[in-house]
Amino acid sequence: MSGHTVTQPAQPTCAPSRAARELGLKRGEFDLAVHLGRVRTVPDDTGAGKRVTQAELDRLRGEKGFPASLRESVQVVGTTAGAALMEISSARFTRLARLGLLIPVKFYLNRYRAVVWLYLADDLRQFAAGTENSAILRQRMPERLRNDLGMGLDRRPRNWRQRHLGFLLRQATDPWQRAGALAAFLGPVQIAEIVKDPYERAHVHRFRPPPPSHGAPGSPGAQLAERLMTADGPDEIAWLRSDLTQTLREARAHRAAPRPVPREAPEIPAPTVPATAAATTTATKTPAQPEGHAHEEPLREEPDRPRGLLSRLLRRGPRPS
Repeated sequence: MSGHTVTQPAQPTCAPSRAARELGLKRGEFDLAVHLGRVRTVPDDTGAGKRVTQAELDRLRGEKGFPASLRESVQVVGTTAGAALMEISSARFTRLARLGLLIPVKFYLNRYRAVVWLYLADDLRQFAAGTENSAILRQRMPERLRNDLGMGLDRRPRNWRQRHLGFLLRQATDPWQRAGALAAFLGPVQIAEIVKDPYERAHVHRFRPPPPSHGAPGSPGAQLAERLMTADGPDEIAWLRSDLTQTLREARAHRAAPRPVPREAPEIPAPTVPATAAATTTATKTPAQPEGHAHEEPLREEPDRPRGLLSRLLRRGPRPS
């Protein structure tokens, strides 16, 4: 090895707003193009946002029919325009969508807070062009499907959730982000049952995308969008729980969730005695006594006592006469 590192020059990038202008798209069309994989993005320096490289802009500009072809690929239509595109009535279009045969790609709330579903025009053209669909487009629907509709079947919210989950999973770059995408369609109780560790749960919530913006947080529009984002069918909830459990195992093996570093107890230094005070204390100390004689007093010397009879007589004193 030569010891020299070759550093590749940073690839020029631009923000999504500028990229949308460069490609002749409205911001909503650009976001949809990213979701559909029509426009590839790279993470920004923080890792939280997205940017578009100059090479990607050049690639899209070089495609045949640009910019009309790109705009056409992200064109969305509602029920009335979709029915006209497929040359069927609006009522039949709605029935096909409720049966799950036409899958919405977006939705918005009108001024009456009613949900308006939007569909990719390309999807509708392909469905109408399929020879296998001619009967259900032109003839009377089978009785079984009519019964399903009569019982209130409406697969539009679920189909939109599945499609939106696919968008989020394509944008995820590691298992924790995929876990966050799956958790976005489950309620808090469901998530707490699966992700029992509070630090792992907080890490999953970090990557949990919010519902599409439809008003200020807590507003009726935002609450309705949150309900549409949350799975409600038992089978849908079951497979989301199963996928989240499996993805969580992969995430743990990939990288542990961050945890707070335990704080060590600070060491308390021993008190220091000033040198002058130590010298004074040493000078006033009592000299150490030999072991075993710490509390003995010195013996007093007593005069020799007289012994025998003479001693007794002296103690008694002279007798009275």
